[in-house]
Amino acid sequence: MAQREAVLRLDEQWARIRSGEEHAESAEADRLLAELIGALREPARTDAECAARLGLRLGDLAARRFASGDRPGALSAVEEALRYGEQAAAHAPEYTRWYARGLINQAVWLSWPLSDELRWPRYPLGRAAEEGPSPMERAAGERALDLTRTAVDVWAGLDQQDVVNRRGLAQAKVFLGDRLAELGRTGEAVAWAVDAEGGFRALLLSGPDPDAAQEAEEALDHLARQLELRLRFLSFDSLVHLRSQGLLPERLLPQAAVAARIQGVPEDRIAAGLQLDPEHVATMLEVTPWLAVWRFEVRGADGLWSARSHPWHSAAEVRNRTAEDVASELMQGWRNSPDYPGPSAYWRIHLWWQEEGDPAGAQFRLLVGPDSGSVPSQTAVPPS
Repeated sequence: MAQREAVLRLDEQWARIRSGEEHAESAEADRLLAELIGALREPARTDAECAARLGLRLGDLAARRFASGDRPGALSAVEEALRYGEQAAAHAPEYTRWYARGLINQAVWLSWPLSDELRWPRYPLGRAAEEGPSPMERAAGERALDLTRTAVDVWAGLDQQDVVNRRGLAQAKVFLGDRLAELGRTGEAVAWAVDAEGGFRALLLSGPDPDAAQEAEEALDHLARQLELRLRFLSFDSLVHLRSQGLLPERLLPQAAVAARIQGVPEDRIAAGLQLDPEHVATMLEVTPWLAVWRFEVRGADGLWSARSHPWHSAAEVRNRTAEDVASELMQGWRNSPDYPGPSAYWRIHLWWQEEGDPAGAQFRLLVGPDSGSVPSQTAVPPS
Protein backbone atom coordinates (compact mmCIF):
# COMPACT_ATOMS: atom_id res chain seq x y z
CA MET A 1 0.00 0.00 0.00
CA ALA A 2 2.81 2.41 0.91
CA GLN A 3 4.54 1.66 -2.40
CA ARG A 4 1.31 2.37 -4.31
CA GLU A 5 0.84 5.69 -2.50
CA ALA A 6 4.43 6.69 -3.24
CA VAL A 7 3.92 5.94 -6.93
CA LEU A 8 0.72 7.98 -7.03
CA ARG A 9 2.47 10.90 -5.29
CA LEU A 10 5.16 10.72 -7.99
CA ASP A 11 2.40 10.73 -10.60
CA GLU A 12 0.90 13.85 -9.01
CA GLN A 13 4.29 15.56 -9.20
CA TRP A 14 4.59 14.67 -12.87
CA ALA A 15 1.07 15.99 -13.50
CA ARG A 16 2.09 19.36 -12.02
CA ILE A 17 5.16 19.48 -14.23
CA ARG A 18 3.16 18.45 -17.27
CA SER A 19 0.61 21.22 -16.66
CA GLY A 20 3.29 23.85 -16.04
CA GLU A 21 2.26 24.32 -12.44
CA GLU A 22 5.70 23.12 -11.34
CA HIS A 23 8.87 23.86 -13.32
CA ALA A 24 11.47 21.26 -14.31
CA GLU A 25 14.25 21.38 -16.89
CA SER A 26 13.74 19.11 -19.88
CA ALA A 27 16.34 16.57 -18.75
CA GLU A 28 14.90 16.45 -15.24
CA ALA A 29 11.38 16.04 -16.62
CA ASP A 30 12.56 13.16 -18.83
CA ARG A 31 14.24 11.52 -15.84
CA LEU A 32 11.15 11.89 -13.66
CA LEU A 33 8.86 10.51 -16.36
CA ALA A 34 11.11 7.50 -16.90
CA GLU A 35 11.20 6.88 -13.13
CA LEU A 36 7.42 7.16 -12.92
CA ILE A 37 6.85 4.75 -15.82
CA GLY A 38 9.22 2.24 -14.23
CA ALA A 39 7.52 2.57 -10.83
CA LEU A 40 4.06 2.05 -12.32
CA ARG A 41 4.83 -1.16 -14.19
CA GLU A 42 4.62 -3.61 -11.29
CA PRO A 43 1.39 -2.33 -9.66
CA ALA A 44 -0.18 -1.92 -13.12
CA ARG A 45 -0.33 -5.70 -13.42
CA THR A 46 -3.17 -5.92 -10.90
CA ASP A 47 -4.28 -2.34 -10.14
CA ALA A 48 -6.65 -0.68 -12.63
CA GLU A 49 -5.75 2.86 -11.61
CA CYS A 50 -2.04 2.22 -11.95
CA ALA A 51 -2.62 0.54 -15.32
CA ALA A 52 -4.62 3.54 -16.50
CA ARG A 53 -1.97 5.97 -15.29
CA LEU A 54 0.80 3.92 -16.87
CA GLY A 55 -1.07 4.12 -20.17
CA LEU A 56 -1.41 7.87 -19.69
CA ARG A 57 2.29 8.39 -18.89
CA LEU A 58 3.45 6.21 -21.75
CA GLY A 59 1.28 8.47 -23.87
CA ASP A 60 3.13 11.47 -22.42
CA LEU A 61 6.41 9.77 -23.31
CA ALA A 62 5.12 9.23 -26.85
CA ALA A 63 4.19 12.91 -27.14
CA ARG A 64 7.64 14.02 -26.01
CA ARG A 65 9.30 11.63 -28.46
CA PHE A 66 7.10 12.84 -31.29
CA ALA A 67 7.85 16.48 -30.46
CA SER A 68 11.57 15.71 -30.67
CA GLY A 69 11.17 14.11 -34.11
CA ASP A 70 11.28 10.48 -32.98
CA ARG A 71 8.09 9.25 -34.67
CA PRO A 72 8.99 5.52 -34.52
CA GLY A 73 9.77 5.86 -30.81
CA ALA A 74 6.51 7.71 -30.26
CA LEU A 75 4.51 5.02 -32.04
CA SER A 76 6.21 2.30 -30.01
CA ALA A 77 5.42 4.09 -26.74
CA VAL A 78 1.80 4.82 -27.61
CA GLU A 79 1.26 1.22 -28.74
CA GLU A 80 2.30 0.06 -25.28
CA ALA A 81 0.23 2.83 -23.70
CA LEU A 82 -2.90 1.60 -25.42
CA ARG A 83 -2.43 -1.94 -24.13
CA TYR A 84 -2.54 -0.64 -20.56
CA GLY A 85 -5.27 1.85 -21.41
CA GLU A 86 -7.53 -0.85 -22.85
CA GLN A 87 -6.84 -3.05 -19.82
CA ALA A 88 -8.05 -0.31 -17.45
CA ALA A 89 -10.84 1.15 -19.59
CA ALA A 90 -13.58 -1.14 -18.31
CA HIS A 91 -13.01 -0.09 -14.69
CA ALA A 92 -14.02 3.60 -14.79
CA PRO A 93 -15.36 6.16 -17.31
CA GLU A 94 -12.33 8.39 -16.75
CA TYR A 95 -9.99 5.55 -17.72
CA THR A 96 -12.14 4.92 -20.79
CA ARG A 97 -11.74 8.56 -21.78
CA TRP A 98 -7.96 8.31 -21.40
CA TYR A 99 -7.96 5.24 -23.62
CA ALA A 100 -10.07 6.96 -26.30
CA ARG A 101 -7.73 9.97 -26.37
CA GLY A 102 -4.76 7.60 -26.69
CA LEU A 103 -6.37 6.00 -29.74
CA ILE A 104 -6.77 9.45 -31.33
CA ASN A 105 -3.14 10.36 -30.63
CA GLN A 106 -1.82 7.14 -32.12
CA ALA A 107 -3.90 7.72 -35.23
CA VAL A 108 -2.60 11.28 -35.62
CA TRP A 109 1.01 10.16 -35.38
CA LEU A 110 0.48 7.23 -37.74
CA SER A 111 -1.12 9.44 -40.38
CA TRP A 112 1.37 12.30 -40.09
CA PRO A 113 3.03 11.74 -43.54
CA LEU A 114 -0.38 11.98 -45.22
CA SER A 115 -0.75 15.68 -44.38
CA ASP A 116 1.31 18.76 -45.18
CA GLU A 117 2.85 21.22 -42.76
CA LEU A 118 -0.54 22.90 -42.27
CA ARG A 119 -2.14 19.50 -41.51
CA TRP A 120 -4.18 19.58 -44.72
CA PRO A 121 -4.39 16.27 -46.62
CA ARG A 122 -1.36 15.82 -48.85
CA TYR A 123 -3.07 13.17 -51.00
CA PRO A 124 -4.76 13.09 -53.44
CA LEU A 125 -4.81 16.90 -53.67
CA GLY A 126 -1.54 17.96 -52.09
CA ARG A 127 1.72 18.86 -53.74
CA ALA A 128 2.72 15.18 -54.04
CA ALA A 129 -0.64 14.20 -55.49
CA GLU A 130 0.60 12.88 -58.80
CA GLU A 131 2.76 10.34 -57.00
CA GLY A 132 0.38 9.36 -54.22
CA PRO A 133 1.30 7.89 -50.85
CA SER A 134 3.67 4.97 -50.62
CA PRO A 135 2.15 1.58 -49.77
CA MET A 136 3.57 1.89 -46.24
CA GLU A 137 2.09 5.38 -45.79
CA ARG A 138 -1.31 4.25 -47.06
CA ALA A 139 -1.25 1.23 -44.76
CA ALA A 140 -0.44 3.54 -41.83
CA GLY A 141 -3.29 5.81 -42.88
CA GLU A 142 -5.74 2.90 -43.01
CA ARG A 143 -4.59 1.77 -39.57
CA ALA A 144 -5.05 5.34 -38.30
CA LEU A 145 -8.56 5.36 -39.73
CA ASP A 146 -9.41 2.10 -37.93
CA LEU A 147 -8.07 3.45 -34.65
CA THR A 148 -10.09 6.63 -34.98
CA ARG A 149 -13.27 4.69 -35.72
CA THR A 150 -12.60 2.71 -32.56
CA ALA A 151 -12.18 5.96 -30.61
CA VAL A 152 -15.53 7.21 -31.93
CA ASP A 153 -17.15 3.95 -30.80
CA VAL A 154 -15.52 4.21 -27.36
CA TRP A 155 -16.76 7.77 -26.84
CA ALA A 156 -20.23 6.84 -28.14
CA GLY A 157 -20.40 4.03 -25.59
CA LEU A 158 -20.02 6.44 -22.68
CA ASP A 159 -22.89 8.26 -20.96
CA GLN A 160 -23.97 10.98 -23.41
CA GLN A 161 -25.69 12.93 -20.64
CA ASP A 162 -22.18 13.87 -19.52
CA VAL A 163 -21.01 16.95 -21.43
CA VAL A 164 -17.39 15.76 -21.31
CA ASN A 165 -18.34 12.62 -23.20
CA ARG A 166 -20.42 14.51 -25.74
CA ARG A 167 -17.52 16.88 -26.37
CA GLY A 168 -15.11 13.96 -26.69
CA LEU A 169 -17.38 12.25 -29.21
CA ALA A 170 -17.69 15.41 -31.32
CA GLN A 171 -13.91 15.87 -31.28
CA ALA A 172 -13.36 12.23 -32.26
CA LYS A 173 -15.66 12.73 -35.25
CA VAL A 174 -13.56 15.71 -36.34
CA PHE A 175 -10.47 13.50 -36.29
CA LEU A 176 -12.30 10.78 -38.19
CA GLY A 177 -13.12 13.31 -40.91
CA ASP A 178 -9.42 14.26 -41.06
CA ARG A 179 -8.30 10.66 -41.44
CA LEU A 180 -10.85 10.03 -44.21
CA ALA A 181 -9.82 13.18 -46.08
CA GLU A 182 -6.16 12.12 -45.97
CA LEU A 183 -7.08 8.90 -47.75
CA GLY A 184 -9.05 10.75 -50.43
CA ARG A 185 -12.47 9.75 -49.10
CA THR A 186 -13.69 13.33 -49.18
CA GLY A 187 -17.41 12.64 -49.28
CA GLU A 188 -17.27 10.58 -46.10
CA ALA A 189 -15.00 13.20 -44.53
CA VAL A 190 -17.61 15.90 -45.16
CA ALA A 191 -20.35 13.72 -43.68
CA TRP A 192 -18.43 13.21 -40.44
CA ALA A 193 -17.45 16.89 -40.26
CA VAL A 194 -21.13 17.85 -40.55
CA ASP A 195 -21.98 15.30 -37.84
CA ALA A 196 -19.28 16.76 -35.59
CA GLU A 197 -20.49 20.28 -36.31
CA GLY A 198 -23.95 19.29 -35.10
CA GLY A 199 -22.44 17.93 -31.90
CA PHE A 200 -20.56 21.13 -31.14
CA ARG A 201 -23.60 23.28 -31.89
CA ALA A 202 -25.61 21.18 -29.45
CA LEU A 203 -22.91 21.74 -26.82
CA LEU A 204 -23.17 25.49 -27.28
CA LEU A 205 -26.96 25.39 -26.97
CA SER A 206 -26.74 23.32 -23.80
CA GLY A 207 -25.09 26.23 -22.02
CA PRO A 208 -21.73 24.77 -20.98
CA ASP A 209 -19.21 26.74 -18.95
CA PRO A 210 -17.37 29.61 -20.72
CA ASP A 211 -14.18 27.60 -21.36
CA ALA A 212 -16.16 24.76 -22.94
CA ALA A 213 -18.15 27.26 -25.00
CA GLN A 214 -14.97 28.85 -26.33
CA GLU A 215 -13.60 25.41 -27.19
CA ALA A 216 -16.82 24.56 -29.06
CA GLU A 217 -16.71 27.85 -30.99
CA GLU A 218 -13.08 27.25 -31.99
CA ALA A 219 -14.00 23.75 -33.16
CA LEU A 220 -16.89 25.14 -35.21
CA ASP A 221 -14.58 27.68 -36.86
CA HIS A 222 -12.16 24.87 -37.71
CA LEU A 223 -14.95 22.71 -39.12
CA ALA A 224 -16.31 25.59 -41.21
CA ARG A 225 -12.90 25.98 -42.88
CA GLN A 226 -12.65 22.22 -43.42
CA LEU A 227 -16.07 21.98 -45.01
CA GLU A 228 -15.50 24.93 -47.31
CA LEU A 229 -12.23 23.41 -48.49
CA ARG A 230 -13.55 19.89 -48.93
CA LEU A 231 -16.62 20.93 -50.88
CA ARG A 232 -14.30 22.26 -53.58
CA PHE A 233 -13.10 18.73 -54.28
CA LEU A 234 -16.39 16.83 -54.29
CA SER A 235 -17.97 15.46 -57.43
CA PHE A 236 -21.54 16.50 -58.18
CA ASP A 237 -22.72 12.96 -57.42
CA SER A 238 -21.16 13.23 -53.97
CA LEU A 239 -22.85 16.58 -53.38
CA VAL A 240 -26.20 15.09 -54.38
CA HIS A 241 -25.66 12.13 -52.06
CA LEU A 242 -24.80 14.37 -49.11
CA ARG A 243 -27.85 16.54 -49.77
CA SER A 244 -30.13 13.48 -49.90
CA GLN A 245 -28.71 12.30 -46.56
CA GLY A 246 -29.24 15.68 -44.91
CA LEU A 247 -25.47 16.15 -44.61
CA LEU A 248 -25.10 19.34 -46.64
CA PRO A 249 -25.70 22.34 -44.35
CA GLU A 250 -27.98 25.06 -45.72
CA ARG A 251 -25.24 27.67 -45.40
CA LEU A 252 -23.07 25.65 -47.80
CA LEU A 253 -25.69 25.20 -50.51
CA PRO A 254 -24.51 28.27 -52.49
CA GLN A 255 -20.96 26.88 -52.47
CA ALA A 256 -22.26 23.44 -53.47
CA ALA A 257 -24.16 24.99 -56.39
CA VAL A 258 -21.02 26.89 -57.45
CA ALA A 259 -18.93 23.70 -57.15
CA ALA A 260 -21.32 21.88 -59.45
CA ARG A 261 -21.39 24.74 -61.96
CA ILE A 262 -17.59 24.89 -62.05
CA GLN A 263 -17.63 21.21 -63.01
CA GLY A 264 -19.95 22.03 -65.91
CA VAL A 265 -23.24 20.80 -64.45
CA PRO A 266 -26.24 22.66 -66.01
CA GLU A 267 -28.39 24.79 -63.73
CA ASP A 268 -31.46 22.56 -64.05
CA ARG A 269 -29.49 19.49 -62.96
CA ILE A 270 -28.00 21.41 -60.04
CA ALA A 271 -31.49 22.40 -58.91
CA ALA A 272 -32.82 18.85 -59.20
CA GLY A 273 -29.80 17.24 -57.54
CA LEU A 274 -29.62 19.67 -54.63
CA GLN A 275 -33.41 19.77 -54.23
CA LEU A 276 -33.61 23.53 -54.84
CA ASP A 277 -35.87 25.79 -56.80
CA PRO A 278 -34.30 26.57 -60.22
CA GLU A 279 -34.71 30.31 -59.70
CA HIS A 280 -32.98 29.98 -56.34
CA VAL A 281 -30.06 28.22 -58.02
CA ALA A 282 -29.84 30.92 -60.69
CA THR A 283 -29.71 33.58 -57.99
CA MET A 284 -27.05 31.67 -56.04
CA LEU A 285 -24.84 31.41 -59.11
CA GLU A 286 -25.23 35.09 -59.97
CA VAL A 287 -24.45 36.42 -56.50
CA THR A 288 -21.83 33.87 -55.36
CA PRO A 289 -18.44 34.50 -56.98
CA TRP A 290 -15.63 32.00 -57.18
CA LEU A 291 -11.95 32.81 -57.53
CA ALA A 292 -10.40 31.35 -60.66
CA VAL A 293 -6.63 30.98 -60.33
CA TRP A 294 -4.63 30.06 -63.41
CA ARG A 295 -1.11 29.40 -64.55
CA PHE A 296 0.19 29.08 -68.12
CA GLU A 297 3.52 27.28 -68.53
CA VAL A 298 5.79 26.78 -71.55
CA ARG A 299 8.31 23.98 -71.96
CA GLY A 300 11.78 25.11 -72.90
CA ALA A 301 14.36 23.40 -75.08
CA ASP A 302 15.81 21.83 -71.94
CA GLY A 303 12.49 20.10 -71.22
CA LEU A 304 11.74 22.22 -68.16
CA TRP A 305 8.47 24.03 -67.66
CA SER A 306 8.41 27.71 -66.74
CA ALA A 307 5.39 29.78 -65.70
CA ARG A 308 4.55 32.90 -67.67
CA SER A 309 4.13 36.24 -65.92
CA HIS A 310 0.93 38.23 -65.37
CA PRO A 311 -1.70 38.07 -66.85
CA TRP A 312 -0.96 34.42 -67.64
CA HIS A 313 -0.26 33.62 -64.02
CA SER A 314 -3.03 35.37 -62.15
CA ALA A 315 -6.55 35.18 -60.68
CA ALA A 316 -9.98 36.78 -60.97
CA GLU A 317 -13.43 36.48 -59.45
CA VAL A 318 -16.07 35.08 -61.79
CA ARG A 319 -19.77 34.26 -61.48
CA ASN A 320 -21.87 31.52 -63.06
CA ARG A 321 -19.00 30.24 -65.21
CA THR A 322 -17.63 26.75 -65.55
CA ALA A 323 -13.91 26.10 -65.24
CA GLU A 324 -13.90 25.26 -68.94
CA ASP A 325 -15.63 28.54 -69.78
CA VAL A 326 -12.95 30.51 -67.97
CA ALA A 327 -10.10 28.45 -69.40
CA SER A 328 -11.44 28.75 -72.96
CA GLU A 329 -11.58 32.53 -72.70
CA LEU A 330 -8.08 32.63 -71.27
CA MET A 331 -6.71 30.38 -74.00
CA GLN A 332 -8.25 32.54 -76.71
CA GLY A 333 -6.48 35.56 -75.30
CA TRP A 334 -3.27 33.55 -74.89
CA ARG A 335 -3.21 32.44 -78.53
CA ASN A 336 -3.67 36.04 -79.68
CA SER A 337 -1.00 37.48 -77.39
CA PRO A 338 2.71 38.21 -78.02
CA ASP A 339 3.53 35.67 -75.30
CA TYR A 340 2.09 32.75 -77.29
CA PRO A 341 5.03 30.44 -78.17
CA GLY A 342 3.54 29.23 -81.46
CA PRO A 343 2.13 25.89 -82.69
CA SER A 344 5.47 24.09 -82.52
CA ALA A 345 5.90 24.61 -78.78
CA TYR A 346 4.51 22.73 -75.81
CA TRP A 347 2.45 24.72 -73.34
CA ARG A 348 -0.10 23.94 -70.67
CA ILE A 349 -2.71 25.60 -68.52
CA HIS A 350 -3.94 24.75 -65.03
CA LEU A 351 -6.93 26.43 -63.48
CA TRP A 352 -7.85 26.11 -59.80
CA TRP A 353 -10.71 27.21 -57.61
CA GLN A 354 -9.65 29.61 -54.84
CA GLU A 355 -5.93 28.87 -54.65
CA GLU A 356 -3.10 27.56 -56.75
CA GLY A 357 -2.01 24.08 -55.84
CA ASP A 358 -0.96 20.74 -57.20
CA PRO A 359 -1.93 20.02 -60.83
CA ALA A 360 -3.97 17.05 -59.62
CA GLY A 361 -6.23 19.47 -57.76
CA ALA A 362 -6.90 21.69 -60.78
CA GLN A 363 -10.48 22.16 -61.92
CA PHE A 364 -9.25 22.33 -65.51
CA ARG A 365 -5.97 21.35 -67.12
CA LEU A 366 -4.77 21.09 -70.69
CA LEU A 367 -1.48 20.18 -72.35
CA VAL A 368 -0.94 21.49 -75.89
CA GLY A 369 1.89 20.58 -78.25
CA PRO A 370 2.68 19.20 -81.68
CA ASP A 371 1.82 15.62 -80.69
CA SER A 372 -0.11 16.09 -77.43
CA GLY A 373 -3.57 15.76 -78.87
CA SER A 374 -4.61 18.87 -76.89
CA VAL A 375 -7.10 16.94 -74.81
CA PRO A 376 -8.46 19.01 -71.92
CA SER A 377 -9.07 17.48 -68.54
CA GLN A 378 -11.67 18.65 -66.10
CA THR A 379 -11.60 15.45 -64.09
CA ALA A 380 -9.52 16.67 -61.17
CA VAL A 381 -12.58 16.34 -58.92
CA PRO A 382 -12.56 12.68 -57.92
CA PRO A 383 -15.62 10.59 -57.19
CA SER A 384 -16.03 10.51 -53.42
